[in-house]
Amino acid sequence: MSVRSPLHRPWSLVDLVADLRSGRSTEADAWQRSGARIDETEPELAAWVIHRPPAAPAHPSGRVGPLGGIPLGVKDIIDVAGLPTRCGTDLYAARPPAEADAAVVQAWRRAGAVPAGKTVSTEFAFFAPGPTRNPADPTHTPGGSSSGSAAAVASGQVPLALGSQTAGSVTRPASYCGVASMVMTRGRCSTDGVTGLSASLDSHGLYAAQVRDLACAWSAFVGQEVVHGDPSSHPRVLLWDAAELGVVESDMAAAVTELGRAIRAKGAELSAFPAAAAVAETTAAHAVVMAYEAARERSALFEDIDRLSDPLAALLRRGASTTTADYHAARRSIAVSRERIIGLFEDVDVIVGPAAPGAAPEGLDATGDPVLSRAWQAWGLPVVTVPGITDGKGMPLGMQVIGSPNCESELLAGASWISEVIAAGFPP
Repeated sequence: MSVRSPLHRPWSLVDLVADLRSGRSTEADAWQRSGARIDETEPELAAWVIHRPPAAPAHPSGRVGPLGGIPLGVKDIIDVAGLPTRCGTDLYAARPPAEADAAVVQAWRRAGAVPAGKTVSTEFAFFAPGPTRNPADPTHTPGGSSSGSAAAVASGQVPLALGSQTAGSVTRPASYCGVASMVMTRGRCSTDGVTGLSASLDSHGLYAAQVRDLACAWSAFVGQEVVHGDPSSHPRVLLWDAAELGVVESDMAAAVTELGRAIRAKGAELSAFPAAAAVAETTAAHAVVMAYEAARERSALFEDIDRLSDPLAALLRRGASTTTADYHAARRSIAVSRERIIGLFEDVDVIVGPAAPGAAPEGLDATGDPVLSRAWQAWGLPVVTVPGITDGKGMPLGMQVIGSPNCESELLAGASWISEVIAAGFPP
């Protein structure tokens, strides 16, 4: 993988956990490394709203949880006890600290991860960007809305960070910043303590350097063995080129085609994705549902709508003008097509396609287009973003690997295999 910035230096969770377990490193060493890297890179990247490491090792008497006290970035729409949740908005500048951890933070603490602070979110996890820059090239957007978490992992400030996704807020930043990510099956973990945007669409996500690091984190989270890629085990793959959405740029389209050839050359069963019309219809339905629910879930914001960014104000106004009949029609459409898509997994293991239209756009005034994630998010499916491909300018291009609901371990196995195919010499 060719990335042109020295700021891009992800930190392997697998290697860190192995060092902690063997005694080659300690929790204090991990926090010292994290702090030093933040000191080195944060002035340029601006990934953090609040960086507040513990005053002393969280587990001074020994390792607690399989992750052993590793530093964790937490997106600033997710509550961490003792820290304010500001949601990327000046409206919450004076918000008091949260009294308790969000349910998902509690779960990661049980796995042994310790919050290092709050990472930048776009305004209320929508489109208005924060100050964060892309470690692959600081003149390009890191994507959004989980901007700070993606940048913190891509730069090696922390080995693991939490995000959330309502449209493409985890998958797109991973693709742009050149790291791995996973969106959990919707409902896999409670969203209590999270300032959401759309109740039927919001999902949890996480970032790590590579797919094997996601697998390490996931096994700690759910208490299962780490998933490793097995080059001799060939998954059944549907290749989705997203042509029906009309947004995929030439470098990404070429990468999808070449990846399909490489998958077939490795002996996997590869077929074309047969439900393009369902993706297009569900992409449109997702936008209706998201706007309608956001206008109601964040109805208090109408009091300050003139202080909101133009994109968020427009979303809320559009949602408020959407009829209940149109909303329910969109929900029905999503439910019907979801049954068809889930049925595909009776004959295939994963669906593979582009994670974003192309590389991260230049400039910091927008966060890119989430359109390639909308349908999968509407269906509530788990998604892994696999890094390792770059465009002609050396900027990252991510591939998303989609799995069946509540089958994250199996999805990670398939994504790990795809990662091995890419690492084996995928064309630049």
